[in-house]
Amino acid sequence: MNRIELVEKIADTHNVSKAEGARILETVTSSIVAAVKKGDPVQIVGFGTFKQVARAARSGFNPSLGTKIKIAAQKVPKFVPGAAFKAAVDPKAAKRKTEKAAAAPKAKPAAKKAAAKKK
Repeated sequence: MNRIELVEKIADTHNVSKAEGARILETVTSSIVAAVKKGDPVQIVGFGTFKQVARAARSGFNPSLGTKIKIAAQKVPKFVPGAAFKAAVDPKAAKRKTEKAAAAPKAKPAAKKAAAKKK
């Protein structure tokens, strides 16, 4: 799906013109970009989180010259999909994750406190 198809979907779903749908989409995307640019994460529950992460400086390799180069530190945007989004894309993986979590033995809080006191 591209931007034009998304605008058409918004317009059809909410009975607005394509121009209004485009303005709505522009408002949403520009708001997310502005917040992430400031360093604030944008969390849409059930969909995911947009945030800014810092990449450390590192050394790389220029294959055309065969030399090592220095890559400067930089800030980049990152999207982390939410659990509902992941489950919608791959229901089998979500099912395996819940089964794995249910099968893992859980330590009782009293046992943890007793172990901490012994040390």
